[in-house]
Amino acid sequence: MKLLRVGAPGQERPAVRTDEGRLLDLRSVTLDIDGAFLASGGVDRARVAVEAGELPELDPEGLRIGAPLARPGKIVCVGLNYRDHAAETGLPIPPRPVVFMKDPGTVVGPYDEVLIPRGSVKTDWEVELAVVIGQRARYLDGPQAARDVIAGYAISHDVSEREFQLEYSPQWDLGKSCETFNPLGPWLVTADEAGDPQNLGLHLSVNGVKRQDGHTSDMIFPVDHIVSYLSQYMVLEPGDVINTGTPAGVALGLPGTPFLRPGDTVELSVDGLGSQRQTFAQA
Repeated sequence: MKLLRVGAPGQERPAVRTDEGRLLDLRSVTLDIDGAFLASGGVDRARVAVEAGELPELDPEGLRIGAPLARPGKIVCVGLNYRDHAAETGLPIPPRPVVFMKDPGTVVGPYDEVLIPRGSVKTDWEVELAVVIGQRARYLDGPQAARDVIAGYAISHDVSEREFQLEYSPQWDLGKSCETFNPLGPWLVTADEAGDPQNLGLHLSVNGVKRQDGHTSDMIFPVDHIVSYLSQYMVLEPGDVINTGTPAGVALGLPGTPFLRPGDTVELSVDGLGSQRQTFAQA
């Protein structure tokens, strides 16, 4: 099932996208798609309502698509998690996941404008597979336990400012948490529909030029390992988001380091999870 939120910023309403591409209003089931909805069996209730034909159809004309999840409690990120990306940065394969946090306030819709921070000269792109947690998780015992707490998956654009990230602080937060730096969506695709998370292609182009063309099979640490690993050090709550890393092809690793400028357009997709498109502007 594909869950989404539509409407103006701050006024989004929950919806379901059917296999035929129709939008169904989910407000009779829930007021929003958030951690409480996921933790309380909301996905199952939504599925029952869809199958029963109980949901009215929405006219998609002119409707903004917001992030498919109301503001997450936290965004946990894994860096250097693709072999080719580690190679392009000149860094060794990490023996353990490289973990950092990102401000949940960075989340915006998949087609919203992204702002280049004031003073930025190194704003970069990163297409990623996002994991959305559906149940409270602590000290998970292995891969199956990890899979059981995953509600679904979405496309995440982990926009990054490399000077802020790598030159201003030994921690990465400054370059990861600028406003609008995490477009998410368009859909939250439930785990049963998304299939094997280690069998998905990731793609990104800038101004029509292909820059990233990776595959989740190239992850150093697969999704279930990441979820289980994180649960040993923090409690994962319903509605939390995990950005699982990006493949090679970021500006930082390309000849001439073609960082983003106002007016640039970035398009990205993940197999089965839809696509995003953002135009960048000056903050």
